[in-house]
Amino acid sequence: MDSSPDITTPPAAAELLGLGLDVAREAGALLLAGREGTVEAEATKSSPTDIVTALDRASEALVSRRLREARPQDGLLGEEGSDTPGTSGVRWIVDPLDGTVNFLYRLPNWAVSIAAEVAGEVVAGVVHAPALGLTYTAVRGGGALRWTTAAATAHTSAGPGADAGAGTPGEADPEKLTGSTVTDLRGALVATGFGYTEQRRTAQVAVLTRVVPRVRDIRRMGAAALDLCAAAAGTVDAYYERGLHPWDHAAGALVASEAGLRVGGLDGRAPGEDLVVAAPPPLFDALTALLAEHPRADSD
Repeated sequence: MDSSPDITTPPAAAELLGLGLDVAREAGALLLAGREGTVEAEATKSSPTDIVTALDRASEALVSRRLREARPQDGLLGEEGSDTPGTSGVRWIVDPLDGTVNFLYRLPNWAVSIAAEVAGEVVAGVVHAPALGLTYTAVRGGGALRWTTAAATAHTSAGPGADAGAGTPGEADPEKLTGSTVTDLRGALVATGFGYTEQRRTAQVAVLTRVVPRVRDIRRMGAAALDLCAAAAGTVDAYYERGLHPWDHAAGALVASEAGLRVGGLDGRAPGEDLVVAAPPPLFDALTALLAEHPRADSD
């Protein structure tokens, strides 16, 4: 009898989360150690402001290697060039260093973001921000958690069998995330981000001048995954951004939706490059309607 595993049987989301958490924390430790030395922009991508460092690439190489060792049949899509098809039905979506400019300038708002997708649906996600001492986790249908640890400490092992409430990143009990309770856009603190090309930035600023008078205030913190998690935690009330790629929002969007936020794009579409909005249900329609007034404003 053939005793080989049936690779078409999807693993439990909790199992995938445990592996992603363990790998994210190892990558975070690598980045923290590397940040003690001199970090310089090694290359640029879409524009001179869209930078990549050697540590971006080292982090993605580590994450890719660890995931392949644990689950060699899985696919992987990473910001720094990894795009490997798989045969298991599972694909990992990885941003090895979200917030590279913050990292370069020694600002703490950066993270490792890892999501696991099964049959095209993200089922587990982790956003690990070691310099902030925060880790966000979510499994589809299982809620979202925020773990608080001492900032800038080395990782500890979670183990591949962990779930959203196991293999904890630190000693403190996790906090279940439920998002903001604000119901009026005029009282909402809204996070956003800007693209890297001159054309997109110019258009986004024009949109921003129309949005600012109709919300409480705007915050631009420089890491999309953490912005989505901030919305999930109620640190900001809502978030929007155009020009995001799957690795920018896959894990953070799951954290936000599992915290009870509505996450989507324009005209009822799924979140994507055209637009990602995360907001409590009472704010979502008003915010997307406001942004839809400028449907082409910040397209390249």
